[in-house]
Amino acid sequence: MIRLLIPVVLLLLGLGGGVGAGLLLSNPPPADIVAETESTPEVIDDPSGPSPSGLTEFVRLNNQFVVPIVRNGTVRSLVVMSLTLEVDLGNNQTVFSQEPRLRDSFLQVMFAHANAGGFDGSFTQAVTMAPLRAALRDAARQALGAIAHDVLIVDITRQDA
Repeated sequence: MIRLLIPVVLLLLGLGGGVGAGLLLSNPPPADIVAETESTPEVIDDPSGPSPSGLTEFVRLNNQFVVPIVRNGTVRSLVVMSLTLEVDLGNNQTVFSQEPRLRDSFLQVMFAHANAGGFDGSFTQAVTMAPLRAALRDAARQALGAIAHDVLIVDITRQDA
C-alpha cells in the first residue's frame, strides 16, 4: 500500500508545484514594481561618448551568423554566433533598417577572424575573443555611427565536422 502512496504523493506535489509556478509566472507584476523598473533605465559608460540622453537599449539581431572554418580546402567546422547591439535609446528601427549592411560587415570581420585561426583551439578565452569583440564594435560603429556603443556576443558554438 505504501508503495502506491509514495508515487501518488510525489505526483501531486509535482503537479501542485507546476501549477503554482505557472500561476506565479503568468500574473503581471504589481503596478508599483513595473513603474519602478521603468523609471530606472540602465546607464552605460562608453568611451565613445554618451548618448544625448545617456540611455541605451539592446537590439538582438534576428538571425544567427554561421562562419565556416576552412582548412586545406575543406570545411573543418562551423561557428554559429548570435549578436546583440547596444545602441542609443530609440534607435532599434535604425538597427533593423541597416541590418543587411551590419550583417555584411560582421561577416567580413568573422571570416577574417576565422582565417587568422581565431576560432581554433580554446576560442572562447578572453584573450582570444578580445580582438573579435573590438573588430565587431568597430564594424557596428562604421555602419551605424555614434549610436552604436557595443556588440555583445550572446551565443557562440563551434560544431566540428
